[in-house]
Amino acid sequence: MAALPIASDMLTLAAVALLVLAAFCDILTRLIPNAIPAALAVLGLALRLIDGSWPWALLAGGVVFGLCFLCWMRGWMGGGDVKLLGACALLVPPASVFPMVTMVGIAGGVLALVYLTARRVVPRPSPLPAALRPQGFLGRALRAERWRLSRGAALPYAVAIAIGSLTAFP
Repeated sequence: MAALPIASDMLTLAAVALLVLAAFCDILTRLIPNAIPAALAVLGLALRLIDGSWPWALLAGGVVFGLCFLCWMRGWMGGGDVKLLGACALLVPPASVFPMVTMVGIAGGVLALVYLTARRVVPRPSPLPAALRPQGFLGRALRAERWRLSRGAALPYAVAIAIGSLTAFP
């Protein structure tokens, strides 16, 4: 039975990598590829099968997804965030879902404060000729973020979801 803890650790490590990837995708593109929440849901279900809490995990995941879906219908959340949060509710043990959602909310509040502050501090991007624009990946990403800040674009909420989920791991 020594294989189960190793398998559990490997699944958890894969989930952490996917959460970090989701956060980076959201920061760079404000999109979360559907494959990431799908893979997280599969990993979460596998973890819950290992620990035997899968019925409660499915219930918790369904409730979180359903409530988030209602928020999406009202325009309060993005669709990728809904899918990611629902998958993360499967990923953590059922008893940790409420603390996870609470930490997502706290991390989201901090993220919002950072972005509100950055909107006042970071200068608007100036129009530059193509030859003078940053050519490297990081330079282009920072310029795009400055553009998003200047226009009050949506927050990369996958960052808050990843932080909240990571705090709820056993």
